[in-house]
Amino acid sequence: MKLEDKIENIFRLTPAKKSALKKLGITTARDMLYYFPFRYIEFSGLKKISELVIGEHASVIGEVVKIEAEKTWKKKMIIAQGALKDDTGLVSIVWFNQPYLANILKPGAKIMISGKAAYKKGKLFFANPEWQILTNNLQLTTDNKQPTTLLPVYSETYGVSSEWLRWQIKRLFDEIGALPEIIPEEILKKYHLPGVKRALMAAHFPKTMAEAGAAKKRFAFEEIFFIQLERQKQRKKNEEIKGVSIKPNEELIKEFKGFLPYKLTSAQEKVISQILDDFKKPHPMSRLLEGDVGSGKTIVAAAVSLSVVNNNYQVAFMAPTEILARQHFEEFIRRLEPFRVSIGLLTSSESKKFPSKLSFKKSAVLSKSQLLKFVEAGDIKILIGTHALIQDKVKFKKLGLVIIDEQHRFGTEQRAHLVKNKEEIKQYGDSPKLLKKSQIGFVKSAPHLLSMTATPIPRTLALTIYGDLDLSVLDEMPPGRIKIITRVVSPKERVNTYEFIREEIKKGRQAFVICPRIDAAPRNNADKTRTNAGTFPRLSASSPRNPALPLQEMKAVKEEYKKLKEHIFPEFEIAMLHGKLKPKEKEEVMKKFSAPAGDHKIDILVSTSVVEVGVDVPNATIMMIEGGERFGLAQLHQFRGRVGRGEHQSYCFVFTEHSSGRVRERLRALQDSKNGFELAEYDLMFRGPGELSGRNQWGMSDMGMEALKNIKMVEAARLEAQNLINQDPELKKYPFLQKRVQEIGEKLHFE
Repeated sequence: MKLEDKIENIFRLTPAKKSALKKLGITTARDMLYYFPFRYIEFSGLKKISELVIGEHASVIGEVVKIEAEKTWKKKMIIAQGALKDDTGLVSIVWFNQPYLANILKPGAKIMISGKAAYKKGKLFFANPEWQILTNNLQLTTDNKQPTTLLPVYSETYGVSSEWLRWQIKRLFDEIGALPEIIPEEILKKYHLPGVKRALMAAHFPKTMAEAGAAKKRFAFEEIFFIQLERQKQRKKNEEIKGVSIKPNEELIKEFKGFLPYKLTSAQEKVISQILDDFKKPHPMSRLLEGDVGSGKTIVAAAVSLSVVNNNYQVAFMAPTEILARQHFEEFIRRLEPFRVSIGLLTSSESKKFPSKLSFKKSAVLSKSQLLKFVEAGDIKILIGTHALIQDKVKFKKLGLVIIDEQHRFGTEQRAHLVKNKEEIKQYGDSPKLLKKSQIGFVKSAPHLLSMTATPIPRTLALTIYGDLDLSVLDEMPPGRIKIITRVVSPKERVNTYEFIREEIKKGRQAFVICPRIDAAPRNNADKTRTNAGTFPRLSASSPRNPALPLQEMKAVKEEYKKLKEHIFPEFEIAMLHGKLKPKEKEEVMKKFSAPAGDHKIDILVSTSVVEVGVDVPNATIMMIEGGERFGLAQLHQFRGRVGRGEHQSYCFVFTEHSSGRVRERLRALQDSKNGFELAEYDLMFRGPGELSGRNQWGMSDMGMEALKNIKMVEAARLEAQNLINQDPELKKYPFLQKRVQEIGEKLHFE
C-alpha cells in the first residue's frame, strides 16, 4: 500500500462513507494518516471491576464476553450491548446509536473502557464509555498502577466517528510498512524531531502527552518547512527574471510631497524609499505593503506610480470592489493632477478617463473599447479597476508596475494574469490560461509587483504565506487622527445607544449600520456548521470558541433597514447597500452618502460587509455593527476603520446578543486594542489564524496554524528552507521532498 492510494481502494466504503470522508479532507492513505486528533482522553483511575464505585469515573481492562446490536422496544433506538469481564467480576456495557461497535468489539477482544460507573435493575454498567482495543502494538503502560494510555479524539462528521477513525488508522499502520522520510536527516537531528513513522504513531496512539507533544512539534515544523520551501522556490525563480528598469527621480518625489496637504509619516517615507530601491534591482520587485486602516497606503502607491510613469511605463492598479476602485481613481486624480498624468478607470459597469477633452480638472465617461485603445497605445499611464483588468482584451503597451489592493481577495491565477511574462510561463509551466499573448503587455521583462493589504497579519503568518515577498509595514498613523471610541453593547444598553446615535446625527454626522446578512433567514432554519478537515488541535463547530448560532439570530440588512426607518429613526434618511444591488444603484447610494457634509442625502447607511474595505466618508462618525460575534476581529477592525476619517470624534458600537464569556472577551479585545496588528496577534493566540478575517482563507491545516504561534519555529523553518533552496534550488538531492513541495504548491492557495 502507498500513501497516494485512494482510500476506497484500501477499505470497503459505502458511497455515503466515502462522501463523509471527503468532507473531512480524507481521500488518500496519506490524508488519513495525517488526520490528527484534536485532543486525547486520558484513561485514569484504573480499577478492577470489583473495586468500582457507583458514580465514580474509572477505567477498566477486561475481555469482551458478548456484544450484539439490537433495537430498544420503547424508544426504537439501536444500541450495542454487551459485557466485559476481568478476574474479579463482570460489568455490562451499552453504547447508544453505535450499533457498528458490535462488529468491531468481538467476543474475546481485550479492551479498556473509561466512563462513569452506574447501577440499574441490579446491574453494574457503563453507558457510552470511551473504549480502546489493546493489541500487541498498543499496550497499556503503567507506573505504580497509574495508567498512561491516551485515547485520541478526532473531529467527526455524520457517518464518521472517532471510534471508526481510530480503528481504520490502526489498520493502516498494520499494512503500510516503511514510510519514506521527507525531512533531511540533518534537520531532524538539529531540532530533535522524531522520524515520520514514529511521529505518526505517537500522534495517533501516544503513550504519554509528552510523546504526543513531540509528534505535534514535528508535524508543525514539517508543514511550515514545506510551505517555506515552496515560497523560497518562487522567490528564487523571481530573482532569475529580468525586471523593468525604472530610475527613480528624487526631485519628482520631493515635488509630489510638496503638493500634499499634510506631511508624510516616517513609515511612509521609509516604504517609498524601499520601493524605489527595489526598482533599481535587475529582477522585478515583489513586495507586500501591510498597513493598518487609514495608515496611508494609497499615497505610497501614488508616489511610486508617479516614478513609473516618469520612466514612460504604465501602471495597473487592481482593487477588489468597484467602490474601492472608484475611490482610488478619484484619489489618484487628486494627487497626480499637478503632474498631468492620464488615468483610466475600468470596472464591469463603467469606464472613465482623466483628464477629459474639455477640462484637465475633470474626468469623462467613454466607451470601454475606446479606453482600451488608449491603454494599448500607451496614452493611459495608470489604469485602475477591478478584476476587469485581467480580461483578454486589456493590453498594455509598456506595463511597469502592478499594484494589487487587498491582494488576498484575488486568486493566484488572477494575480498571475497581470504579473507573469511569457518567458516565465513557458519555463515554469503555469496555467495554460496564462499563455494567451493578449494577456501580457511585455515580453523581455516582467513588471514590478506591489501587493497591499489593510488586513492585519501576524508576523509569523506574513513570514510564512508571503515568504516569496519582501515585507513593508506602515505602523504609524497620520498626525491628527482622533482615536475611535469603541464599545461592546449588550441588549440592555441598546436603547441608550440609539439615543446617543440620534444626538450625533442631529449634529449633522452620519452613521453606518453593518449586518451579517442581506435577507432574514427562515425562522425554522438552523445554522449549518461544518467541521474543517485538517490536523490537531481542532475546534468543533459548537466549541465555545466558535459558537454555532441559529441563522435567525443573525441581523439582516433588509430587516434592519425597515426597523430603523419605521421605528427607531423615522426622522432620518436611511438607505441600504448590499451585493444584490445593481452597480449603478450602489454608485447612486454611495454618491448620496459620501457627499460633503451638509450636501449628503443619506444619514444612515445599512449595509453588509461590502463597506469593509476602503470606503471613505469623512463625515461618518458612527459605526454600528449588529451581530458582532459573527465577524472576525480583523473584519470588525476594518469596519471600525470606515469612521474616524474626519475632524470629529468617532464611535464604533459592536452589538451582540450573545452572553458567552469567550465571545464578549474577544469583542472586548477590539474595544481595548491600540491597532490592528495587536488584534491580529490576539486572534492568532486565542482563535487561530483562520479567523483573522472571519473565514479560513490561507489554505493551511490547523497544525500549520498552531505552529504560527511559535515565532522561533517559523524562523527556524524559514532559515532551513532558505539554506536548502540556495544549495539545491530544484531539490534534486531530495526526490521525496521535491515531490511533496510540488504537491504543496498545487494544493495551497494563498488568497
